[in-house]
Amino acid sequence: MKITFLGHASLAIEVNGKHLIIDPYISANEKAKHIKIKHLKADYILLTHAHLDHILDAEHIAKNTNALLISNYEIVSHYEHLGIKGHPMNHGGSWQFDFGKLTMTSAIHSSSFKDGSYAGNPAGFILETNKGSIYIAGDTALTMDMKLIPLQCKLDLAILPIGDNFTMGIDSAIIASDFVNCNKILGYHYDTFGYIKINHEEAKSKFSKKDKDLILLKIGESISI
Repeated sequence: MKITFLGHASLAIEVNGKHLIIDPYISANEKAKHIKIKHLKADYILLTHAHLDHILDAEHIAKNTNALLISNYEIVSHYEHLGIKGHPMNHGGSWQFDFGKLTMTSAIHSSSFKDGSYAGNPAGFILETNKGSIYIAGDTALTMDMKLIPLQCKLDLAILPIGDNFTMGIDSAIIASDFVNCNKILGYHYDTFGYIKINHEEAKSKFSKKDKDLILLKIGESISI
């Protein structure tokens, strides 16, 4: 499984010959100018919630690639009205796709479209494959529900927001990694805006002192599990 950081909370995942794009916010991100969305491959687009910094490029990518959009019922319905096919899910539900098993998890955050219309509840995803299992937390606070995840599967990687202010910060993310029983963490949702800038060395040091590995990728960099 190859995971590429596209900036902010955007990811590209390649697994079992399929390409997944997570929460594409690229074209308006000054830090991700070198990422060309027209060149991205996508068989599926996963959206955790409807805030603009998570869905900005979803319509463009979906129409350019004919990707299937996976999100909650309300978000999928919104995009189906735009002519984009989707697969609706909700918290606690799982579905076996050709790339692996996907489970939608709860997230403590807010969610609405740019015009303020209702977009259902925010979420995260557990992705279980024959190449490994990962948790994509989405925008969330620290929540006790995270303790349920290791009862369901053993994670190889936890992708957690670490920017604070709008989501968990560093200290809460360390606790979250304990809750999900995973010591390898890919940080995201940081540095894009002034509110969520972090000290990279301090963040890595805090995780290291707890015998955890915090990975902070440059935009466009990848890791494999």
